[in-house]
Amino acid sequence: MGDQELTAQERDVLALEGRGWESPGAKERAVREELGIAPVRYYQLLNALLDAERALAYDPVTVNRLRRVREVRRSEREA
Repeated sequence: MGDQELTAQERDVLALEGRGWESPGAKERAVREELGIAPVRYYQLLNALLDAERALAYDPVTVNRLRRVREVRRSEREA
């Protein structure tokens, strides 16, 4: 996709990720109900978006926050 704009689904994934959640179950339910995809697919899409510069340009706050979280988790696994 390169420098193209985000798809509607990609924008929806970032929007859903930007919301606060009371529990993981509530988030997974929203993924199924609002996006119509399995949580596993949601996280695959989300991870790919974190590496996409177009996602960073679209929602830098969410993408940068998630990149930091991902980096901390990677560091913890390697330690």
